[in-house]
Amino acid sequence: MFKIALLLGFAAVSWAQVPVPCESPKQWEGRRVATDEMKQFQEISKYSYDATNMRTRAIEEREVGKERDYYDVLHLYKENKEYRLNLKTKQCNVSTPRHPFFETGVPKGSKFLFEAEAGAAQIPLEHLTVQNWDITFDDGARYAIAVTSPDCVPIFAAYYSKSFGFLIENFFDIRGGISDPSVFEPPEECRGL
Repeated sequence: MFKIALLLGFAAVSWAQVPVPCESPKQWEGRRVATDEMKQFQEISKYSYDATNMRTRAIEEREVGKERDYYDVLHLYKENKEYRLNLKTKQCNVSTPRHPFFETGVPKGSKFLFEAEAGAAQIPLEHLTVQNWDITFDDGARYAIAVTSPDCVPIFAAYYSKSFGFLIENFFDIRGGISDPSVFEPPEECRGL
């Protein structure tokens, strides 16, 4: 009887420790590598992210096939505007964003997959705990994300939908907050367009 009670106690403790979706920082800056192998696309960028005001800014080095370009891309989703400045030609295009704002973090309803140590777990300060999450949306789109634990900072995300395709993002050098709020102002070459 004691063994059964002990086993049930361990089961209850284990069940109670299943992680629930965490909340990622709403504003941060860092670096991003985005890849879509089907479209032969890779982008390395300095990235500013503001979920509170639904806006992003990326200073990109973009490689599509064998072509390499450099862009300054500002998305102001609340204003439904995308500013895309070619840093070589100084040509600016203003359009509507190609996709809606999607918050980078663990969506409510996500399924916890597993937790792991990235780096050398036996060496102090040479590793971090990573939680992996997955969700399938009603339209069939899938999203997987890996975040640090306990702070829920995104380090990897993968998106797939029939309309958008497949995109992988890696995030690094993340710093909380926005150091210069003017980063979300349109480039000078784009003003008045």
